[in-house]
Amino acid sequence: MSLVNRVTEYLFTASALLLAGCSEPYSILAPAGPSAKAVTTIWWGMLTVGVVVLLGICSLWWYASFRRNRKYSDADVKRVLTRMVLWGGIVLPTVGITVLLIFGIPAGNIMLPWADERAVRIDVHARQWAWDVTYPQHDIELTDEIHIPVDTPIDIHVTSADVIHGFWVPRLGGKIDAIPGHTNIVRLQADEVGEFGGQCAEYCGLSHAKMHFKVIAHSAEKFDAWLVQQGKTQ
Repeated sequence: MSLVNRVTEYLFTASALLLAGCSEPYSILAPAGPSAKAVTTIWWGMLTVGVVVLLGICSLWWYASFRRNRKYSDADVKRVLTRMVLWGGIVLPTVGITVLLIFGIPAGNIMLPWADERAVRIDVHARQWAWDVTYPQHDIELTDEIHIPVDTPIDIHVTSADVIHGFWVPRLGGKIDAIPGHTNIVRLQADEVGEFGGQCAEYCGLSHAKMHFKVIAHSAEKFDAWLVQQGKTQ
């Protein structure tokens, strides 16, 4: 087996092993809402560009390792260094940041709580180490569990009781900090019925890894029925 074929086989095997851990319910590679889809598109783009840049650098290193030595004059060295600074230090970062902003700003715009009469407000109060969930329009209180209707904008109002926490539902998109004394708002939306994992994305203490929650997306009819049932059990 040639070296190229062996390296290709190793790369495919490593990719399969890595992607095997990118499954539901916490995977950004399985988006279930418009915010998450926008984030995933940007992620794939960044990964592709990163791989291309890495392969380019490795190729240049390989070429430099095996080419014949050549004596450079001071003028040659200065010209090469100038090109490296210009293209690698100015042009490449400028182009990269510009492209990222072109795609990133619209993606972030999706997660902002723009006026929408269909939007449902849910208050989430973080504390070590749990998530207190309140539906202010229905006087419903839960812990570590959020119920939402599909195809409906959900405005999550996030606060904290102690330290900074990170509210994140990977398959539904937006990640936002929960800050003591301040309210941040992120808009989520589920395009399909199901259960999605949420996790604190900001280290907050000894039980940080256990500070997770779940988001359950219902059809509109079942969500209305759930609201009625919760009202009866309060």
